[in-house]
Parts: sequence; C-alpha cells; structure tokens
Amino acid sequence: MASMLKAAPWSLSFFCGGKEGRHSNKTWNTIVVQKQKCVSVLSMSTTVSVEQFDPIGMPIMVNGCTGKMGKAVIKAADAAGLDVLPVSFASEEESGQTVGVCGKDIQVHGPSEREKVLSSAFHEHPNLIVVDYTVPGAVNENAELYCKVGVPFVMGTTGGDRDRLYKTVNDSKVYAVISPQMGKQVVAFLAAMEIMAHQFPGAFSGYSLEVMESHQAGKLDTSGTAKAVISCFQKLGVSFDVDQVQMIRDPRQQIEMVGVPEEHLTGHAFHLYHLTSPDQTVSFEFQHNVCGRSIYAEGTVDAAIFLAKKVQSKTDKRIYNMIDVLREGNMR
Repeated sequence: MASMLKAAPWSLSFFCGGKEGRHSNKTWNTIVVQKQKCVSVLSMSTTVSVEQFDPIGMPIMVNGCTGKMGKAVIKAADAAGLDVLPVSFASEEESGQTVGVCGKDIQVHGPSEREKVLSSAFHEHPNLIVVDYTVPGAVNENAELYCKVGVPFVMGTTGGDRDRLYKTVNDSKVYAVISPQMGKQVVAFLAAMEIMAHQFPGAFSGYSLEVMESHQAGKLDTSGTAKAVISCFQKLGVSFDVDQVQMIRDPRQQIEMVGVPEEHLTGHAFHLYHLTSPDQTVSFEFQHNVCGRSIYAEGTVDAAIFLAKKVQSKTDKRIYNMIDVLREGNMR
C-alpha cells in the first residue's frame, strides 16, 4: 500500500499577523517563517561513518507473516533484494498454514516448533536477521528465544514487558534493534521535537494545546507517537494531559472530518497538534499523515540492514533503536 508522511503547508510555521487563512473551521492571521531558519536549531551534530555493506541476498526471517505488517515487511525486504526465508512464527491456531507473499510460500510454525525451526534456520544462515511483528503477548518469549539461539533481531512489535525485554537482550549480548516506531521519518520528527524540548524548555509556557489523532478502528489505545510528542510539549511548558487527546476511530468521521482516503481506513495514522497563545493572537500547528504501512516496512528493512552491519563489524554496543539507524545515514 502506498504511504504518505505529509507535513501540512504550515508545518514549522509561525502564525502572527499578515495574510488571513482558514483551517479546521478556525480563522487565523498567517505569516510563514521559512523552514531553513529552523534547520540549525534542530540538526543533530553526531555523524557516523558508514562502512560498505552489500545487503543483496542477506537472509531475513519475518515472524508474524500472517499479519498486515509482516506481509508489508516481506514485500519491502524482497524489493530490497534480501533473501526472505520461507518460514515464520505465528500463533498455535495459525500453525501449519502456508502464506503466499511475493511469489514465496512461507510455512507458518506455532510456539511448540519455534526453537527447532529457528535453530535450523540460523545454522543454515549464520548471518540471519530476524524481524518480529507478532503480538504483544509474544514479545518477551520470542525475544528470550532469539537470545537463547543467539540470532540478532529487530523487534517491531509493541507491548510486552519492555524492561524485561531490554534486560534479556543486555544479559545475552545479542545484537538487536528495539523500537515501537519504525517509520524513520516519524522518528526523525520525534527526535527534532526532543531536541527543541531539551534546548528551549518552557518556550511555549501558557500556550493551550489541542491534539487529534486518527487510526484504524482496531486501535483502541492512544497513539504512542502522540504520547511522545505531548511529552515534548509538556517540557516546552504546555499543560496537557494525554486523556485530553481527541481519538478518531469512526470511519465516517475519518473520511469527512479528518480527510483520510477511504482505501486507507484500515491502515493510517493522521496526527494534528494545534497550539494557541494565551491572548489568541499566535497559533502553531504540527501535522503528520501516514497512509498504509510501507513507511514502517521500509524503516524495518533499513533497521535490519543496519543491524547486519553492526554484527559484521562486531561493535561493542549491542542494543539499538531507530534514532541509531537514522544517525548512521545511508538509508535507501
């Protein structure tokens, strides 16, 4: 599915007088400050040299191939020239199924077969990278198995006991990328927000905040990305609680009010953050709209290639996140 990460025309813009504009049934005075003026403030100074690494033919095993994210990762990995192994983990109920993706027939194995299948795959492909997009309840057991066998892995599945997850990996010395958000452009936006919050604490003191986030109807909780952005605004001096987030889950509202394309109702992430000064004369808005899952799948493949480089170079650091992947540069 196509994906879109779209900054609104007024992203990183200042609203403080000039030409009148209208959005979301509100009228504001608008003057745009060029984005280039913000670059020096939000840029990261850390640079890392990138070693030559050819990912073509790199073996990858995608667990959770019966799900939409698993399928999306397999498609992205195949397009990048990676060698997707024809085996995958799923629930006991799905064990024995064969899933066809990109012309490959992938055999699904349940929990009772996991260790045997993984050990055999790792023995045959010693440079294997595993990607996990299973379910929250399987995060810790799967990670413990990966560490027991010694196979490097990318954990894209959210949930589970995260403290236990990090301890498991740290104790085992296995290489891993662990991130609840794999969309590299979204991660870059979050990093920019963190930098701004760190460098300019209290800069938005007294401002009011409105947050709207729209996701597919099956997502019952508040977006973790929204929570992270709100945390940054809180550090910037804004008083706002997560339970004030307007969560849009009704498909009709998503089409008519939010503007989600109908074909992406089952997979999207539209976020809008609106700030207003105490005297109502200044407004800021930040927005990102994601349609489909390819943005996360592409980021996951970049993370897998990044991890393979780290394994090959035998670096001392073993646990990474998507910020590390972004800092490495040279992404596709």
